[in-house]
Amino acid sequence: MIDFRPVFHIVGLILCLLAGAMAIPAAVDLIAGHWEWQVFVLSGGVTLFFGLALVLGTRTTVRTLSVRQTYLATALGWIMPCLFAALPLAFGPAHLTTIDAIFEATSGLTTTGATVISGLDRMPPGLLLWRSLLNWMGGIGIIVMAVAVLPVLNIGGMQIFRIQVSSANDRATPRAARIGTTILSVYVGLTVALAAALWLAGMGRFDAIVHAMSTIATGGFGTYDTSLAHFDSAVVDAIVCIGMVVGGLPFLLFFLVAQGQLGRALRDQQLRWYLGLMALGATTVSLWLMIDRSYDPLTALRHGAFTVVTVMTGTGLTNMDYSDWGGLPAAILFFLTFVGGCAGSTAAGIKVFRLHLLFANARVQLRQLLRPHAVMIPTFNNKPISEEVLESVMGFLFVYVLGFAVLSMMLGFLGLDFITAISGAASAISNLGPGLGDTIGPGSTFAPLPDAAKVLLSAGMLFGRLEMFILLVLCVPGFWKQ
Repeated sequence: MIDFRPVFHIVGLILCLLAGAMAIPAAVDLIAGHWEWQVFVLSGGVTLFFGLALVLGTRTTVRTLSVRQTYLATALGWIMPCLFAALPLAFGPAHLTTIDAIFEATSGLTTTGATVISGLDRMPPGLLLWRSLLNWMGGIGIIVMAVAVLPVLNIGGMQIFRIQVSSANDRATPRAARIGTTILSVYVGLTVALAAALWLAGMGRFDAIVHAMSTIATGGFGTYDTSLAHFDSAVVDAIVCIGMVVGGLPFLLFFLVAQGQLGRALRDQQLRWYLGLMALGATTVSLWLMIDRSYDPLTALRHGAFTVVTVMTGTGLTNMDYSDWGGLPAAILFFLTFVGGCAGSTAAGIKVFRLHLLFANARVQLRQLLRPHAVMIPTFNNKPISEEVLESVMGFLFVYVLGFAVLSMMLGFLGLDFITAISGAASAISNLGPGLGDTIGPGSTFAPLPDAAKVLLSAGMLFGRLEMFILLVLCVPGFWKQ
């Protein structure tokens, strides 16, 4: 049997941290004189009660989790906070139903950015701050999961990013702590720098803080229904665009830079593919805007590059409505929706490194056809790619496509039209946020969808964010056996 005590202990600690975070929007609403501060205090109290109950009731001397405990702790460590983070949304001025509140909280913590709330311009500051805080905290959780959990579990080829530390615990622990401290410091530092830049660009201090947190986390929650189009500022668009690009970078590269290994970081093939695909997409879409929509070059580049970056990183912030784009740009954006960012970033999607591994393997197979007796091995960052990694990536890609197809068909079965079902499934499983069409496109919300669809999309968000296998393995009967 699985020893659940360490698992519940970790979940309890996460709930305690979540309860502490609720004090921040409570203080903001109290200063602003809005009654919702009481909702945050009450929600925080309930969350803290359950968190402390789990922590104090599951004390254990176990310091190392087994593989099954790691799967369970990771899954519950995301699912439970989504439920408790919904409390202020359900009982606050947004007056959301239980399903809507859970959808909004799940979208926030998974940094998806899909919303069911309209009239953000009239919402109290505490609620707006809470949504961006969910994005920001979710971004931290994603990085921790990508650096510490997925490589150990060998999910989707992530084992190639396993941190190499000494086998001696007294040396491995300080190194792991140093990596974690560096990444967290960079994350906080980038958030502060981004907020300062947006403030200097003309945003109000509150708007700058909210958008900085949602941008670096590639989350997409903002303070206005029209997103960044409300500010109509090329400078703001440029700053946010840079922030989204940074959010999609592998945060382990920042650790290499901190160690003085800038050259090694710049030689990373994943980084080159990420920036290359982004630049190619931005250039193509910008040219289309110039030719088809008669935009001047600077305006076309502003909107084309911003839209490509926000879609590829899965941020979901918009500076214009692109739902009516058809043909080539629509195809490019749909493809980039699945590509996502780099491994170890806050962005979701298939991840650039997996596409690179598949490309490297296909190129070797093509050359093998011309030289059948030659020995050729695909490489990544000048290191050979093992068969185990390639099989893991292929399995991940199959499950990803299958999950997208099943979710699309289930949404269609509920009565959603083709565009809404397809784009909704893609945005959920890729943690993008806005879909396409009049119903869930940019500038619209997911509120009109039936509750069953919102439940499916919430599950899709978690499914995509947890790299599929973490949830799937819990459904295997053998997981729960001795």
